[in-house]
Amino acid sequence: MSVRPEARPSEARSRLLNTATRLFYAEGIHAVGIDRIVAEAQVTRATLYRHFPGKEDLVLAYLNEVDRAMRGQADAAVAAGLPPADTIRALSKSIAQSIQSPGFRGCAFLNAAAEYPDPESSVHKAVLAHRQWFLDTVTELLAKIQKTGAEPAARHFVMMRDGAMAAGCLFDPVLICETFLRGVDRLLQVYAVTDYSGPAGA
Repeated sequence: MSVRPEARPSEARSRLLNTATRLFYAEGIHAVGIDRIVAEAQVTRATLYRHFPGKEDLVLAYLNEVDRAMRGQADAAVAAGLPPADTIRALSKSIAQSIQSPGFRGCAFLNAAAEYPDPESSVHKAVLAHRQWFLDTVTELLAKIQKTGAEPAARHFVMMRDGAMAAGCLFDPVLICETFLRGVDRLLQVYAVTDYSGPAGA
């Protein structure tokens, strides 16, 4: 189905979103004001508010872009057609590569949650929705290995991933990623042969 011309993002909207994405991730959402985004995107405030009625709308669009990129990572791992355990390993390697990329500043969603702690906030709800999708995705992959304990094992995986992303911007990312990938291998080994009940059972 073709996209109607009016539905295509304008160049100004793309510049705004790209600028906001770069600044929000590198410096923090609350630290970056609308005036700075407008100046660096080289648009007027009127143009910004035509596309994003408020700053929170721009923040949600930023998180949607990050969500879409991460879903792309997961889709690429699944599309390779590997056995479920190898698909999880491939997804883990993709996460490790992002941790070792220049300018890595941790998980964009965990960073956003820290700045928007109110559970009623639209931003906080967007973070929870993304994290639920990720947990569900890993749970579905693990359930293809064995159904018993798939969700506890997936929660263990997400916890390791969160730890790696938090530590990866503080310490040697290569060492952190090696530890993370070894942990994933160990999790898969234990999960495949036990009635998995969580980290304590490993």
